Amino acid sequence: MSGDRQPRALKNTYSAPALEKGFDVFELLADHPDGLTLSEIASGLGRSISELFRLIVVMERRGYLRKEPESDRYRVTYRVLDLAHRATPVQDLTHVAAPVMYDLAHAVGQSCHLVVPAEGQGLVVLRQENPGPTGFGVRRGATIDLFSSCSGNLLLALTDAERRFALLGPRAEEAESVLPKLEPTLAAIRARGFERRPSAMTYGVIDISYPVFGFDGRLAAALTIPFLERIDGSQPVAIDASQEHLAAAARTISAGLGWFGRGDG
Repeated sequence: MSGDRQPRALKNTYSAPALEKGFDVFELLADHPDGLTLSEIASGLGRSISELFRLIVVMERRGYLRKEPESDRYRVTYRVLDLAHRATPVQDLTHVAAPVMYDLAHAVGQSCHLVVPAEGQGLVVLRQENPGPTGFGVRRGATIDLFSSCSGNLLLALTDAERRFALLGPRAEEAESVLPKLEPTLAAIRARGFERRPSAMTYGVIDISYPVFGFDGRLAAALTIPFLERIDGSQPVAIDASQEHLAAAARTISAGLGWFGRGDG
């Protein structure tokens, strides 16, 4: 019990008011993905605007908050996520995914890539090239359209409603007109748990995407194979078998991130 008393004593003895205010701002904005104005932040925390003004300015200057110029609303940026990934290498998505993707590409003879949401787009954060002499792949750092691509639609479909606004970021206004038309497609993806369709950009390529979940059970990324169909049908592994490998790889990565959910593909 003495070990229990020490942390409480330290908590009551030491304080860092400015730091605590900064954490309060982060925690408040985490519950408001559409952002809050400075006056709304002050009201939500029960503090004065003058008390928070310099703190908010510094947090924005350091890249942890972003101010929307049209609405003056502040939102948490992906810099926080970047720090979290670098500070927790065991749960770093790319760290866990890289060896699994290597095995996947070599098992099916196709390239694969990992897509995460980033400021209203999908972002390819990791790719594994086809090990054979010819193939098709998407470069690391490429952006993927959320509204028209296989990976993007999967991200939209399987992201819960409360986080979807934050996922769309600067495209939230555009989404108001696009999403109602897209909803039947997203509903079908939710029902089957994956997406498979001809590429919207390249003839002869069929995109297949499966979800990767984090330890909290929420969608973390889309794992995608742009399956290149050879004219003579000589690809080493057929598309249906490749899809089974992809589904298993997505589950393996999810488990590596601490997710223990449904085992269906």
